[in-house]
Amino acid sequence: MIFDPSEHSFQDTHKLMIGSIVPRPIALVSTISKDGKYNVAPFSYFNGICSKPPTIMFAPGRRGWDGEEKDTLINIRDTPEFVVNIVSESFAEQMVQCATDFDSDVDEFDISGLTPAPSQKITPPCVKEAKVIFECRLNQIVEIGDGTAGSGFAVIGTIVLFHVDDEIYDEGRINLEKLEPVGRLAGNWYTRLTNNYKIIRKIKPDQ
Repeated sequence: MIFDPSEHSFQDTHKLMIGSIVPRPIALVSTISKDGKYNVAPFSYFNGICSKPPTIMFAPGRRGWDGEEKDTLINIRDTPEFVVNIVSESFAEQMVQCATDFDSDVDEFDISGLTPAPSQKITPPCVKEAKVIFECRLNQIVEIGDGTAGSGFAVIGTIVLFHVDDEIYDEGRINLEKLEPVGRLAGNWYTRLTNNYKIIRKIKPDQ
């Protein structure tokens, strides 16, 4: 099959992308509005960029039915800080409850039962249930597309403080079995780390 996105709806393209870019890590992003209201929402177009400075990105798309910007993006633009909370299986169902596009005056902490906890260097709250947390300051927002439904933004942030649960930290590394991270697939499907294997790479071609 050959698929030319210029000949299809963005919905069809979206299905192809989320069905093939798998599994995706999930950033549960907590922000605060300029009026002091909390917001928590998950994003699976998310990854690291570099380690010096420690930098991540996630991509809040425009709403699919009307092209409006999401509250997370608006809050970060107004108050350029945010928290990335890594999702573990222990609170995955609560994370999904935050995925609905609620009105801006709705606090997803109340809806989901997740617990806001103070950050140390920035204003938006952490999610207390998360075992790995990144306090981030905005680096830049890059708009992608023509501003209609299906377009989006790349939000790039610098991690200014890490929170790592002592129970999952093992000699300088994260113990994935204890972290129990959740990966995003397509539709209502998620995945867990249950069948891992190792491939050794050479550091240099002549080794």
